[in-house]
Amino acid sequence: MPHRALLVIPLAAVALLGCSDDLPPPSEPLPVPDVVTIAEARALPEKEYTQIEGFVSVPAGTFFSATGDFGFAIQDDTGGMYVSTYDELKILIGAKIRVIGQLAEVSKQTVLLTNASGPDVLPGIEEVLPKDVATGDIDESTEGLLVRVKGTVSKAIVKDGSYGIKAYVDDGSGEVEIYVCLRGDATLIDTTKLKVGTAVEITGLAQQYLDKYEVFPRGATDLVLPAPPNP
Repeated sequence: MPHRALLVIPLAAVALLGCSDDLPPPSEPLPVPDVVTIAEARALPEKEYTQIEGFVSVPAGTFFSATGDFGFAIQDDTGGMYVSTYDELKILIGAKIRVIGQLAEVSKQTVLLTNASGPDVLPGIEEVLPKDVATGDIDESTEGLLVRVKGTVSKAIVKDGSYGIKAYVDDGSGEVEIYVCLRGDATLIDTTKLKVGTAVEITGLAQQYLDKYEVFPRGATDLVLPAPPNP
């Protein structure tokens, strides 16, 4: 891929704008799909159009350095989903969003592809709390969810070109990769604190890239260094 991007499908062919042999011609608008839960949407086949709603767990454009898009993530009581758009939208954390799009498997991750006309901001705001997950349990069952892992840094950090930095945390159940994106020249969390053997708590979005599951922190507050126990 020319970019590490999770998202490599042009949206010109997506989100109720494009057409193919199995879709009506452009003069016949597609019917608006019913709103389903995120878990129900994730179970639908690839290329299916669907409509979901939930609260934003990752603000738009947070992971741009790795994904190359201005996507965001939303979550409801049943699951989470990364929503990809190449349009720069003002979608903030905690907002309630309803969005229509097309499901895709991109680098083996389930995402919803949409464009600027896809998302609607609804009344209401709610903090999405992370789910505590063992480092060895970041897998398909957690993909798209905001999670929190606790453990010790198990390897030295690795630079991944202009896309980000890889760190590694293990709580004894298995190592997980922490993928830290960039904002300009700075990392979203302070990776200088990720010394081998350091105890950490890291919150982020559980994502899949090819055959690997990763946790993507969103900003500085997603890294916590717990106080050492009293002697």
